[in-house]
Amino acid sequence: MATYREIQDWVKKHHGGHIKTCWIADMKEECGLPVRVAANRQGPKRLNPCPDEKKKIIKKAFRHFGMIR
Repeated sequence: MATYREIQDWVKKHHGGHIKTCWIADMKEECGLPVRVAANRQGPKRLNPCPDEKKKIIKKAFRHFGMIR
C-alpha cells in the first residue's frame, strides 16, 4: 500500500496541485481501505472531507498503486 506522501507526489506529478492527507484518509475510508484514527482528531466527524473535485484524482492514484480496482 502506498504512503500518503507517495500518493501526494503522484497526484502532483500527474495532475498538478496539492492534496491534503485528510482528503486521502477520507477517500480511503470511502473506498473501504484501512485507516487509523489520527491522534489529533476531534470527534467522529471529519473536519475537512475530500472535495468532490479531488475524489476522482485520488481514486486514480489508488488505482495506480493497486490499492483499489
